[in-house]
Amino acid sequence: MTTIVVLAVVAVITAVYVSWRAGRLDRLHIRLESAREALDAALVRRAAVCLELAASRILDPATSLVLAAATHEARTAGPEEREHAESDLSRTLRAVIDQERFKERLAETPAGPELIAELDTAVTKVIYSRRFYNNAVGQTRHAQRRWLAKTLRLAGHTEYPSFFEIDDDEPATFAKHT
Repeated sequence: MTTIVVLAVVAVITAVYVSWRAGRLDRLHIRLESAREALDAALVRRAAVCLELAASRILDPATSLVLAAATHEARTAGPEEREHAESDLSRTLRAVIDQERFKERLAETPAGPELIAELDTAVTKVIYSRRFYNNAVGQTRHAQRRWLAKTLRLAGHTEYPSFFEIDDDEPATFAKHT
């Protein structure tokens, strides 16, 4: 009788532990999806501010065209090309913002100070959103690789999430957040 009670207690503890691990993995996947949505929103917002800057008539026509083209590529890139297109937009934006007297010229226009603040905020949100997303990816991958999760297929048939690696360095003008 004692053996049956001990086995029942062990079975209950095991079931509770497995349930807890499955719930944790589920919460990590939910966090991952939320982080991905936040990253996408930050990238879209940055692109919108870049288009606003390109259309502001503050930049010379060639610079405006290059910035608008890089923004368009980032917004229309497919899943396979997105990291590359977003990196190109980051590099283009840095080249535009790091021009001599860019911030002063922008501040002299009526909408300039507001555009500078929006641009700074958008660039910063991309940096933090990407870090948060990649952190969630790392934790989810770690949880999916654990022996129990692999053996009992607690993650189902989902693939390992992939990191989002882009060049998101801030322009020297804004470099104060990292």
